[in-house]
Order: sequence, then structure tokens, then C-alpha cells
Amino acid sequence: MKENSQSLSCVMIPVCDRQLLLPNVSIAEVVDFSSTDAGANTPEWLVGFLDWRGLTLPVMSYDAANGGILTVPGDNRGRIIVLNTIGASHQQAPFMALVIQGIPSQTRLEEDQIRQLDGEPGPADLMQVEVEGETAWIPNLEYLESLALDAKSGHG
Repeated sequence: MKENSQSLSCVMIPVCDRQLLLPNVSIAEVVDFSSTDAGANTPEWLVGFLDWRGLTLPVMSYDAANGGILTVPGDNRGRIIVLNTIGASHQQAPFMALVIQGIPSQTRLEEDQIRQLDGEPGPADLMQVEVEGETAWIPNLEYLESLALDAKSGHG
């Protein structure tokens, strides 16, 4: 066993055309897909709003926020993942929500198990990585938080 070896509990999150990799601590809850309609004149990436623990959270499509197409999952596969925010907007919006295409899978990773790849990132991507032979994207949480804050301020 290596000395000073640090591992991190992570979650692989399936979205439409890729998997996201996030630390386990960033996830507040995974709930079944249900949201209210986003309404007219809203951004392409806004799926709707979720009533969660007394809060109204904007539900975003990672794919659409990344310049892709808004895809809403079918009833049997769709989930919403509620994420803790970490940036400057945490006081105004402590949580944000993303629509996902299935159930996230947990993994425990060490630094040498992750290798950065030369992918062309979209605005919602921080970097592309390879995790034990699988490609994943680390999301740009500050960018997503700024979108959530915009949606929240426009909603209420």
C-alpha cells in the first residue's frame, strides 16, 4: 500500500452524450425526474423547476448548457441530481439541479487513476479525463452555478 495515498469518493453521472465525474460530497440527493414547465422566454438549458425541501431549484440540462440539444429523459430513466453549490453564489443559491439519464455510479479514485485528455471542452466542461479506461468530463461548476443563479433570479 502506498504511503500518503489519498483516494476520493466520486460519482459517475450519466447525461445525454457523456458521463460527468464529480466528488461524492458535491451531491445532495438524486430524485426521480419531475419538474414544472420552464415557461416561455426561458433559456434553452432550463428544463423547469423542482420543488425540493421547501426550495424551488432550477433544473438544468447539462447538454443544452454545453451548447448541445435539450434532451429530457424518458419517465423510466430520468433522474434529477441535486448538487451543492461551492462558488460565490452559494449564499443566494446553495443548491442547483441537473437532469440526468439514469442512476449515478459510485467509485473510489486515486490520483493515478485519472488521466487528463485533450478534449475540446464546451462552456459547461472543465476538462475531459480518462478514469480506468472510461472517458468522463469534469463539469465547470462555477459556470453551471452562474446559470442556476440567473434562472433563480428570473423565476422569483
